[in-house]
Amino acid sequence: MEKDKTSVPYIVYEGEMARAERRDKRQWVVIIFLIVSLLASNIGWLVYESQFETYTYDYTQDGEGLNNINTGEQGDVLYGPEAENKGQKEKER
Repeated sequence: MEKDKTSVPYIVYEGEMARAERRDKRQWVVIIFLIVSLLASNIGWLVYESQFETYTYDYTQDGEGLNNINTGEQGDVLYGPEAENKGQKEKER
């Protein structure tokens, strides 16, 4: 029950190893290129996003979930629907 063993000539083995080494070098070049591309794209969108001003609003909610409290830009506190009316009245002035 011994399996039939086939031998491969040494020149064929050397050819396959040379081909594998070339493939490995190409793979490393691609891997390095992809990592550099990833870093460049992340730096690019960070620079793009940093061009815009951002505004933050702090919201709190009472225990019943009925009123959202908005702390505005000037530090005034705006409550629920009255906040919309107050903002519209200021725009009309």
